[in-house]
Amino acid sequence: MLDIPVGSFFEFLINWLTDNLGGFFDLITVTVKTFLVGVENLLLFPHPIVMIILLAALAWYVSGKGVGIFTVAGLILIEGMDMWDGTMETLALIITAVFIALVLGVPLGIWASKSKTVERIVRPILDFMQTMPAFVYLIPAVLFFGLGEVPGIIATLIFAMPPAVRLTNLGIRQVPEEIREAALAFGSDNKQMLLKVELPVAMPTILAGVNQTIMLALSMVVIAALIGAGGLGQPVVEGLQRLDIGLGFEGGLAIVILAVFLDRVTQSLGDSA
Repeated sequence: MLDIPVGSFFEFLINWLTDNLGGFFDLITVTVKTFLVGVENLLLFPHPIVMIILLAALAWYVSGKGVGIFTVAGLILIEGMDMWDGTMETLALIITAVFIALVLGVPLGIWASKSKTVERIVRPILDFMQTMPAFVYLIPAVLFFGLGEVPGIIATLIFAMPPAVRLTNLGIRQVPEEIREAALAFGSDNKQMLLKVELPVAMPTILAGVNQTIMLALSMVVIAALIGAGGLGQPVVEGLQRLDIGLGFEGGLAIVILAVFLDRVTQSLGDSA
């Protein structure tokens, strides 16, 4: 039988990148860490009661009374379980990873919607990113960025970015041709067509991609904690290691509350777009 050393080639590639692009990865580490620390400080600076009021008001305004009440009750429970700092750290990690994923993914989705060649190239890469087991992303992330929050963010954004690209591409391609023809008849150029016609019409689909990106990022919380990302994944990992059922359940419950809050708010934004 043929012996194809795929693993050896991948190991050689990772080692070559580590040896030759160390400065580039250090720059990414500093940039991502700076952004993350800024978001964490912003979320942790106010008193928890102030943050609970702000987040509940946001949920009430965007998603309605029921979600607002759930947010108040859920966040008070998180504070009562002494999981507040971990929750804000997780929220900061998700905000950072999703922000980077959208900055990269939405323009790539727009490009793919305008070029069949780009779409043919991007589609198998997205398939690979979505089907590769999430644990595998931790290996190069640790080799490139060390242990801690930054490799957790990098692994999270790689895993979570495909829906942003796919649904941006899909949303723009599904804009009715009649709308495009009407815009052209009124003299729209390519920039106006994209910004004033295609993106507004495609916005519900794009926001559905944002929602899916956030949910996939949340699913990486516990996995990222294995390489020192901290947050709510840490008590779950510690509960597993020490067979501490209570600690693990509290961490998991806090993740569920945060997930429901983010899901309902982003879903409502998509529905109202």
